[in-house]
Amino acid sequence: MATIIYTLTDEAPMLATYSFLPVVQAFASSAGVDVETRDISLGGRILAAFPERLTDEQRIGDALTELGELAKTPEANIIKLPNISASMPQLKAAIRELQSQGFALPDYPDDPSTDEERDIRARYDRVKGSAVNPVLREGNSDRRAPSAVKNYARRHPHAMGAWSPESRTEVATMARDDFRSNEQSVVLPGDDTLTIRHVAADGSTTILKDGLRVLAGEVVDATVMRVAPLESFLAEQIARAKALDVLFSVHLKATMMKVSDPIIFGHVVRAFLPEVFARYGDQLAAAGLSPNNGLGAILDGLAELPNGAEIRAAIEQGLADGPRLAMVDSDRGITNLHVPSDVIVDASMPAMIRIGGHMWGPDGREDDTLAVIPDSSYAGVYQAVIDDCRANGAYDPTTMGSVPNVGLMAQKAEEYGSHDKTFEIAADGRVEVVDAAGAVLMAHEVAAGDIWRACQTKDAPIRDWVRLAVDRARAAQAPAVFWLDESRAHDRNLIAKVEAYLPEHDTQGLDLRILSPVEAARLSVERIRRGEDTISVTGNVLRDYNTDLFPILELGTSAKMLSVVPLMHGGGLFETGAGGSAPKHVQQLVAENYLRWDSLGEFLALAESLRHEGAAGNARAQVLGDTLDRATEALLNENKSPARRVGQIDNRGSHCWLARFWAQELAAQDRDPELAAVFAPVAEQLVAQSEVIDAELIGVQGRPVDLGGYYRPDDAKASAVMRPSATFNAIVDSLRGS
Repeated sequence: MATIIYTLTDEAPMLATYSFLPVVQAFASSAGVDVETRDISLGGRILAAFPERLTDEQRIGDALTELGELAKTPEANIIKLPNISASMPQLKAAIRELQSQGFALPDYPDDPSTDEERDIRARYDRVKGSAVNPVLREGNSDRRAPSAVKNYARRHPHAMGAWSPESRTEVATMARDDFRSNEQSVVLPGDDTLTIRHVAADGSTTILKDGLRVLAGEVVDATVMRVAPLESFLAEQIARAKALDVLFSVHLKATMMKVSDPIIFGHVVRAFLPEVFARYGDQLAAAGLSPNNGLGAILDGLAELPNGAEIRAAIEQGLADGPRLAMVDSDRGITNLHVPSDVIVDASMPAMIRIGGHMWGPDGREDDTLAVIPDSSYAGVYQAVIDDCRANGAYDPTTMGSVPNVGLMAQKAEEYGSHDKTFEIAADGRVEVVDAAGAVLMAHEVAAGDIWRACQTKDAPIRDWVRLAVDRARAAQAPAVFWLDESRAHDRNLIAKVEAYLPEHDTQGLDLRILSPVEAARLSVERIRRGEDTISVTGNVLRDYNTDLFPILELGTSAKMLSVVPLMHGGGLFETGAGGSAPKHVQQLVAENYLRWDSLGEFLALAESLRHEGAAGNARAQVLGDTLDRATEALLNENKSPARRVGQIDNRGSHCWLARFWAQELAAQDRDPELAAVFAPVAEQLVAQSEVIDAELIGVQGRPVDLGGYYRPDDAKASAVMRPSATFNAIVDSLRGS
């Protein structure tokens, strides 16, 4: 029996799974496909890290490691939902919740002083940030808007804010002394083992990382962001925002760049409140209140300090004296600087561009913004789009083209600043990357507080990425542009490899180009306005940025993208979109028993997963996949996706409608008469009972619910909340049992 692995993750996607998974399992069983689950949620990953501290009943397996091994096999068929890439505040909140649920987990040691504490911290640190995706992504990314979704967006365009030619919104970025400008890159001539070491001014050597295995042809990069120029840059931008009277905002990726970006975020908080930290910085540090965790964490901890009220008043005065801050929630006073994981660059910048270059100010109104992106690696992409909108106005979803993406990400390629190779430098000196023979491959002069990092990109994923780009260009009959900048060290090495590997493929008649990210962005938006598609072929981080930027402009959300990862060993990984809005959805469910999360990404991924089984010889699974696509298009055309307010269709209702449309499509198809006969009565029941089902779903809305936990809900409670229609449940469950 074929097996699809459906991952259990976090927040709204996880809650939606309680409702949708029974439908998936029931329909898939008719094709001899077993749908199993694996828990890779933040809570599950934490529990898996400390089995010796749990009872036999509490222990769970290390599902992430298991799936990582499965992804290296031809049998892999994994549907991966959005998961929390945990920032430090999220990690600590999850630990507290699990402890309250009776799990004997240790606290996170901020300053470990014993071997046991260092081991505890190392285990928790493996859970932070982008801990899931690098393990599962044993292939490169193919992300695009399905035709049904694109057609729907053209017929039902989402709102776009108006752009003014006088808009003062712009991106501020460092011109030098940042990660991009200091980058060095080498291609390894053979298999080797590298060491990263710090040589202090007095000649003493500290090993930062050893045993770093690399393969022949692998690209290894190293770079540093210098803290003194960073601090000067931030002070200048804060003063500039004040002088221009625009909102100040900072856009980082503290969830994925889990070592470097929280540190940078902390420098922004300090720069915004210089007098507070000059006067109280030592006291805050002694109390464990770090600006790296955001202004909100500091404010929450002031009650424990004897002069907390005094510090709070100083912070409030500092906020008043500075430029107006962009807000996450102006009604609740949550600023851009409150939580490092609240404003994530790949989601926040497209949202700002979509609403006319505005963010929300303290007064609850939109305004022009100085968007600070300290590292200049990709900041110019956003500036290019802003320049285009200022000159030509907002994009028109009814006519605009698309920018699908082929992304280099297999085997942790360019993985987000590589967490295990990022260091905040303790003392002045030099950081060197040394090969096994003792030769220094790369070196940077560093000062205390500088942020140094390295990353790797293996040769096999690059070869596969080039192949996938050619295949996608031929299938789409659209230009494919490699977003690579010859003035950047890493990109120069990739350009050489692309030029070497393209001749291995039939490229006759294809439009394949290599342009810098800024030039590629300009070309793409120029073609977008003509209704033309342009495939962006990018590295890993830019893949993440582009697959939010363009879908949010084209479709209103990145959750509606089809995200396929053809695994290098023949299996398939099918991702279901972004989860950035998931926390707010959970809050609404708890308060009103209404879940706004749209499972469209799950529908699209499931169809591809079923077709993957079809390609392996399961004809019935192919029928299921094809009919699911038609059902999804019917769902969109009939406007049965989740609405926004109590009394309307929500996530659970959309699942019921999808099941109805899917059953009708299966009953009507003639490729498998036996399958049609199975689903004909199911479709009839779902139609006949639609009013009853609708009443049961709407009837529970408007009242608070108890899920038993945020990071790890109680299964019985969550299932009861997410499956409130007894009539619908009976129809679905009878199908699975037949």
